[in-house]
Amino acid sequence: MVGSAHPVDLKSLKTPKPKTVFSISLGCPKNLVDTEIMLGGLTRAGWEVTGTPAAADLLLVNTCGFIEPACKEAVDTILDLARLKADRPEVRLVVAGCLVQRYGPELAADLPEVDLFIGVNDFPALPDILSRPPAAGAARLFHKAPPYAYAGVEPRYPATPAHLAYLKIAEGCSHRCTFCLIPQIRGPMRSRPLDALVREAESLAAAGVKELICVAQDTTAYGREQQGHPGIAALLRELAQIDRFRWIRLLYAHPARITPELLATMAAHPRILPYLDLPIQHAHDEVLRRMGRGYRRQDILETVRRVRETLPGATLRTTVMAGFPGETEAHFQALSDLIQEAAFDHLGVFLFSPEAGTPAAAWGPKAPRREARRRARLLKAIQAKIVKARLKALVGTIQEVLVEGVSPESDYLLTGRMISQAPDIDGQVYITAGTGQVGEIQPVRLTRALPYDLLGEILEQGEKGKERKGEKG
Repeated sequence: MVGSAHPVDLKSLKTPKPKTVFSISLGCPKNLVDTEIMLGGLTRAGWEVTGTPAAADLLLVNTCGFIEPACKEAVDTILDLARLKADRPEVRLVVAGCLVQRYGPELAADLPEVDLFIGVNDFPALPDILSRPPAAGAARLFHKAPPYAYAGVEPRYPATPAHLAYLKIAEGCSHRCTFCLIPQIRGPMRSRPLDALVREAESLAAAGVKELICVAQDTTAYGREQQGHPGIAALLRELAQIDRFRWIRLLYAHPARITPELLATMAAHPRILPYLDLPIQHAHDEVLRRMGRGYRRQDILETVRRVRETLPGATLRTTVMAGFPGETEAHFQALSDLIQEAAFDHLGVFLFSPEAGTPAAAWGPKAPRREARRRARLLKAIQAKIVKARLKALVGTIQEVLVEGVSPESDYLLTGRMISQAPDIDGQVYITAGTGQVGEIQPVRLTRALPYDLLGEILEQGEKGKERKGEKG
């Protein structure tokens, strides 16, 4: 009958407010992909991502545990987030990643503020773990799952700008470098199926990604643990067929695995950038042998020669270590001589860190920390001169630049990157004039060289027909 219904409380009909998650990803891009998968699983389960930690119901930090400085940064970040939840006990704090895999039981004992610890193989289960009602005495540490292999295509919530994405092509590492814990933390090399990678790449391209960056502990070892696997060159050929990508970049290549097939593939496909990241670590045969790197000084120089012969104008990045146990002044001189001879475009230098559980941690004699720092400074000084000359030679040329947005240093500048600049690890181009379109690749006339960066002006429409890329303006 009309008028016989009970009154309705409209407040009770409102959709419950979704829970929110704030995340911090520390360490390398490979870790960032794990973070995106965790966020993808959470959003699929109904969570919303927020950029404001104070408003979040869940605080998530994905940690790096490769070397002690990274461990310290991770613990400091955890404690900062723990302070945020001090006044909001209902907020949950989750710590994931390499630090948990390395020190899980110790962390659980020392950090009662943390609600959950999730290891590098357990993280896909995070939404399910969070869905369980909190209970007294419930497990807080999850780090015993079997090695995770990324066999399929997981949902990802992008933590990068819309025009950029990382594609993790493998997990783990089967090298046995004497200074490195990655095989112990991440397990042996496990390559993802090629068809799954192509499907994931196609979905990223459809979402607007212009630059795809392939990452793994060793991208050039892709497929090598599987008999008959087509390998990295075949994967790159498949990715190069995806029309929407403009740039495809390869990081973390092993110096001993730069094959003629790989170089020929890079040369044959314009979308695959002539950019290689080759962490050589050292340049003296004795030190390389003790490091377990599997190549000699001459092999490094031969690889550099073949890359530059096959890919004229290629960009080469490397990383080296100062202060490895037993490194003499003669060993160091051999390293500094090779840095000058090879003239890498980008160089990262870090100090040896004696990580418990690695063979090198127990070796001696170790160079005093002060001496290791002195050697690192000398290497950086050598590289600074190389970079200065390279950047100065680019002034006046027109280069393709991927425009990335407003500079954090000034609202009056845009920033972008050339083909020779990978995100976060290399320099950048500060754009001082012209109309920039974020996420687009535009011609820029370079006007000034800074120590590691460049200034430039975007060519306006009328100028584009007058200038040709790479020529003096």
